Amino acid sequence: MDAQRPLPRVIADGPLDPTVLGLLDGRVELLPWEAEPAEPGTVDGVYTYGHPTVDDAMLDRLPGLLVVSNYGVGVDHIDVAAALDRGIPVGNTPGVLDGATADLAFALLLAAARRLAEGDRYARSDGFTRYDPGHMLGLEVHGSTLGILGMGRIGEKVARRALGFEMDVLYHNRNPRPEVESALGLRHAGFEELLSRSDFVVLCVPLTDQTRGLIGARALSLMKPSAVLVNVSRGPVVVTDDLLAALRGGTIAAAGLDVTDPEPLPRGHGLLGLDNLVITPHLGSATDRTRRRMAEISVENLLAGLDRRPLPSPVLPPAPGPP
Repeated sequence: MDAQRPLPRVIADGPLDPTVLGLLDGRVELLPWEAEPAEPGTVDGVYTYGHPTVDDAMLDRLPGLLVVSNYGVGVDHIDVAAALDRGIPVGNTPGVLDGATADLAFALLLAAARRLAEGDRYARSDGFTRYDPGHMLGLEVHGSTLGILGMGRIGEKVARRALGFEMDVLYHNRNPRPEVESALGLRHAGFEELLSRSDFVVLCVPLTDQTRGLIGARALSLMKPSAVLVNVSRGPVVVTDDLLAALRGGTIAAAGLDVTDPEPLPRGHGLLGLDNLVITPHLGSATDRTRRRMAEISVENLLAGLDRRPLPSPVLPPAPGPP
């Protein structure tokens, strides 16, 4: 960018991570999310950090916008079609967070199966006065069947981790992936078959019109009473009230959630009081290395768009069809 020209003006939600602020320092003028442009064309970019909504109405208020850059992979909070229709590129950070998110998926799976959060609370309590071999029995992970809904980059990473636990792995995807099946020994299964046969079900699908509410009362009823559901995708993929009923009523044994709908859940929500739920505050990509790279890629996308250059990591229009 020409140092003699005014800095491009970018609306961002915050507070932003210090790494992001450092990368943007001296390169853009940051405006608060609620800022209204003084006149058409005075806002050049939008940077989304904590999943604020970028919809058709917002884009209408920002004529002349050059780019929307997202810190993260999921862009369900951005109307990508509306932006692309206006010629506004949208950037995200694919690839870099796959391993960290798969790690957390397996951490939640293990924690829910072996009752780690419940065990931690009990071990710290006054009630733990002696060892009882018959107390707090969990579920076997190694040698069990894992079902993965969504065999994208994260789903594939989860499958690779499952092999270390000698698990049989089923997957369901919009398009079968024979190359992954061959490399990892997976088997493609129908949606209902996967739910009914799996001991553990991990959700790795993006949030789309087709996946919103995908796991509701009927889907949960197809699962084994001993099964565990893990969600590291997006909260609205699961119908919250139906999951609460399933966990309370024994339809499934347990769940591990990194995301919820709404997010965060209201304090006092029924899910928060359940012992058979392990929950984390959207930590899928929350490692130092991954978040640093997410900051770098999202800023690279933003600066490229502001310079009217192709984005290093552009978001393409969503493909239609079932999950």
